[in-house]
Amino acid sequence: MAQPRNDYSDETLRLAARLYYVDGLGQTEVARLVKVSQAKVSRLLALARERGIVRISVAEYEPRNTCIERELAKKLRLNSAAVIKTIEGATGEDARRAVAHFGSSFVSSLVPRDSVVAIAGGRTMRELVQHLPEDRERRVTVVQAMGSVDSSVGPVDALELGRAMARRLGGFFLTLNTPAFVPDKKTRDSFLALPQIRTVWKRLAEADVALIGIGTLDNSVFVDRGVLNKDDLAKLAARGAVGEICGRFFDRNGRECDSPWRDRVMAIELDQLRKVQQVIAMVAGADRSEAISAAARGGLLKSLIIDEAGALALLGKEESVKPFKPKKAK
Repeated sequence: MAQPRNDYSDETLRLAARLYYVDGLGQTEVARLVKVSQAKVSRLLALARERGIVRISVAEYEPRNTCIERELAKKLRLNSAAVIKTIEGATGEDARRAVAHFGSSFVSSLVPRDSVVAIAGGRTMRELVQHLPEDRERRVTVVQAMGSVDSSVGPVDALELGRAMARRLGGFFLTLNTPAFVPDKKTRDSFLALPQIRTVWKRLAEADVALIGIGTLDNSVFVDRGVLNKDDLAKLAARGAVGEICGRFFDRNGRECDSPWRDRVMAIELDQLRKVQQVIAMVAGADRSEAISAAARGGLLKSLIIDEAGALALLGKEESVKPFKPKKAK
């Protein structure tokens, strides 16, 4: 197979670059003037970049709304907040990706070397783990914060995310090898009596950082996966539940609800979470304001990463700031 030519002169590359980047000509016109095939124009432009003939600079983009961050942190009494801008017309999936991509460096800055990190599952958490900067010298111990939702462990479950995070940060992973919900308190106590589970439970209590999501009764992994049905949700609502963290349902003051699920869940306890030095919640969407406010009120959060629409909803300012709208190229 013929190898692509690399022996074009700098003068030829300067001409192609000038025509394309400065004069704004299309690749077909550039090809005619440089006397090459249209297929070779992309190669010429790539060579121009490699040789330093073309140096592309991009005006700095600030992905975070720092004004809202300060107001949000003050209102919720948080140590820190990251509010990620979203473009006009962004879907829920777009918001999750933006929060994870631009929030990953924020999370990385809050995870010390040699620390113990408790991790929950979730779609936003999956995006975050994929975008975390690799740092094999971080040597963190990652601990699964909640048992598996069901028998079909998927890419958004804490089991998979914990493994992936440990690989990226050069540490190792401890799995909570149980279901998220067991049939009754007796079964839960039997699990906790096992040495393998006790070891993981002890490390959860020693966590320096917890990465969590916040669910609602209507928007929860347990609803999506059919673990809870409409009758279950009605019972939880009757007990005052407004939100959920790692399968633990809490009321408007951030206190765990006295429900049949309280003694059946295999997950980090809310009282344990309150003692963790850095609890970072990852949230995308404006539908979780009540749950987030309740969690903050109950001392369950230290830091929050959220999209702009979600932050504005928390502040009661949904209409005060319009989503970012990229300008069309002229």
